[in-house]
Parts: sequence; C-alpha cells; structure tokens
Amino acid sequence: MQTVAIIDYGSGNLRSAAKAFERAAGGGHRVLVTADPAQVRAADRVVLPGVGAFADCMAGLSAVPGMRDALEGAVRRDGRPFFGICVGMQLMATTGREYGEHPGLGWIGGAIVALMPGGGRKVPHMGWNELEPTPRGRDHPVLAGLADAAAPHAYFVHSYRFETATDDDVLATVDYGGPVAAMIGRDNMVGAQFHPEKSQATGLGMIANFLEWTP
Repeated sequence: MQTVAIIDYGSGNLRSAAKAFERAAGGGHRVLVTADPAQVRAADRVVLPGVGAFADCMAGLSAVPGMRDALEGAVRRDGRPFFGICVGMQLMATTGREYGEHPGLGWIGGAIVALMPGGGRKVPHMGWNELEPTPRGRDHPVLAGLADAAAPHAYFVHSYRFETATDDDVLATVDYGGPVAAMIGRDNMVGAQFHPEKSQATGLGMIANFLEWTP
C-alpha cells in the first residue's frame, strides 16, 4: 500500500484535504497528515496544501526543521508525484509578490502576482468556475477523463495568481475577467489554484488520477 503524505506546516485545510484523498483512494492508499520530515521523505506521494498569504506559508514551511530538505529530496531528487493545492501550488513559484517580494521554492519559473480581473470582477475570486484545459492539459494523466467532461467546474478562493514564465507549464485556465492559471504542472509535479477537496466530482476525479499517476 502506497503512502500519501499531506504536509502539516500550520497552513491548510488539512481535515478536508485528508478526507478527500481518503475517499478518492478507496482504501488503496495510506493517507498521512504529517509534520515529520522523515515521513515525507519515505512517502510515495506528497501533497502540499496552503491557505493564507504567500510569505506566511513559506515561513511556516521553512520553520518546520528539515521539511524543506525532505521536500527537495522526495520531490526534486527522487521524483515522487507531488500535488500543490492553492497556496501550496503558489509556493512552487520562483517569487511571491504578496506584501513585498519573497522567494518561493523555485520549482516552476514564474511569480505570484495580484489578481487584477477585468470586467468589474471582484477580488478575491471566490466560488465555482469552469476549468479550460490547455492542449497540454488535455493529455495530462491527472486530468484524464476530466478534460472531455461537460464543463468541469472547480471551487476557487484566491486573490493572487501564478504568472508562469512559460505557457508550457499551464495545464488549465479559468476565465475570471481574463485567463488565469488554474492548474500548472511539470515533470512529476502538479498544482491547482482551486481546492480539489471542495470541488466535488471534478476534484475527486483529479485526486484519484493523481493517486494512480506514474510520471
């Protein structure tokens, strides 16, 4: 049985995330919420949730002794499948520009910038919106069966967005007064700006795909 480590660093809706992963796993994976770097290093799959400001989440992650090294080892060195959720996705960026400029993990080039939608749309972007898979996203295993679904919707709550250095890293967008990156991905890593644990069938399908994904 594979182990899925959901990282507890003081930021994230851990209970909802764990329940969603357990439901999608159907007993086929051990879902572990943990702040122990050794368990993260040993896990078969790694999930990084996040809620709040970029700098606060980055500081919280860095404050857990050994966690940054464990993440780098499991995800970057060993190539374990990784899923970043909301701010957990944003932390993959090179830089976060929320309340100043702050370094991110630097796994996917780009910056986290303020959401400035057109058409009088409100900030934060909160609620259900339709995902638009990119051509690369349509072929990605984590979106399998979802890209062809009729109007797959997901639940968003955010005021900042991931401005990737290259469009090749964008798997899906959402139209909120202009296109916004809704999912990103490269190599063994994927991230969702929305909350899959709150996105009902779309989110559970995506989590189930992630649990079976072999990058």
